[in-house]
Amino acid sequence: MIKKLQTRFILISMLSMIFVLTVIMSAVNLLNYQGVVKDADHILRFLSEHKGRFPQLPPPETGNRQYLEPPETGEPNPFHMTPEMPYETRYFSVVLTTDGSVISTDTRKIAAIDAKTASAYAARIWSSKRSSGFLSCYRYLKEASSDSIQITFLDCSRSLDTFHSFLVTSILVSLLGLCSVLMLVLLFSGMVMKPVSESYKKQRRFITDAGHELKTPLTIIDANREILEMEYGENEWLSGIGKQTARLTDLTNQLICLSRMEEPDNHLTKIDFCISDLAEEAVQSFQAPAATQNKVLKSHIAPLLSCHGDEASIRQLIYLLLDNAVKYSPPSGSIEVTLKKRGKNICLTVYNTSESISREDLSRLFDRFYRADASRNSERGGYGIGLSLARAIIDAHKGKIFAESKDGASLLITVFL
Repeated sequence: MIKKLQTRFILISMLSMIFVLTVIMSAVNLLNYQGVVKDADHILRFLSEHKGRFPQLPPPETGNRQYLEPPETGEPNPFHMTPEMPYETRYFSVVLTTDGSVISTDTRKIAAIDAKTASAYAARIWSSKRSSGFLSCYRYLKEASSDSIQITFLDCSRSLDTFHSFLVTSILVSLLGLCSVLMLVLLFSGMVMKPVSESYKKQRRFITDAGHELKTPLTIIDANREILEMEYGENEWLSGIGKQTARLTDLTNQLICLSRMEEPDNHLTKIDFCISDLAEEAVQSFQAPAATQNKVLKSHIAPLLSCHGDEASIRQLIYLLLDNAVKYSPPSGSIEVTLKKRGKNICLTVYNTSESISREDLSRLFDRFYRADASRNSERGGYGIGLSLARAIIDAHKGKIFAESKDGASLLITVFL
């Protein structure tokens, strides 16, 4: 249990860390990409306003070194052209007719593209419905006038390379951070869980020790009751003492068994045995109690099924499930036991009709001392630990157990071994 709790703690911590890092890295890289696109679109709009070329700056001797601004476009952050920008920017433009024929190309400001390639790029853009976007490493802007279409391309290879480098670096740094956090969580989770582990060990030790201590006085009380019955005969008081002593003895044995099953070193003796015979024996044992309560107990048990595990524990498991089904099914209800092989596993199902069962009850059926209706179930002699003991037996055998109810008026418990 402590190992499962520690594993769950590590899993939740790492999933939370992955989620936070994913959100942060996605936001940072998305903003970075949007910045690349925004800068490219500003330059493209500026070029488009000036017929696909940068305008000439005033000559240096005039002493006017101010930045040039494009015409008003309504953008919140207007683009500013510096004197060096025309020499740093690589771009080309193509002018087409409305039917897609090339009128002119301008590739003087780029070395990687010739007129033929520029025309091919423009033809691809003309056939698409988008007015802007990326084609390879080139950001383009398509603007139509009354008699022509101008498509301006901007080389964004450097900006995209920087973006990709940052993206890869951020992913690697995030993975390194996750590995570091995982190592720290693994290191400190043991320290965090140590008080819980110690408390849980003390609880198990107390249950086991208290159970053994209770056995002696219970045995003495029962022995004295038998002596009194021999001297004074049976009466309602002695009969009540006997019933309550038997209940306490049964509860003590179940608590001790549950505590031992939950220990990591429970020392179960696992052998190969015929589980079909155990199931048949258990069904025969409960036929009489079911019949006295007008309940129908049916079974469908495949013969000669072999199971590897602790025979005594598996027998106890089957008896616990059948006892639960007979005890908590309504009068004139039905119980059905099925045992079959499913793949490499052995599947045991115990079905019984029920008065009412909710989703909350299903999720808590295997909790210790939980009973769906304590006021009714207390009359039936249950303690609320039978199914928790069944789950402990299954966990000790590395199996699975779960409960379901399709109509709210029946219970189906399935076990995989």
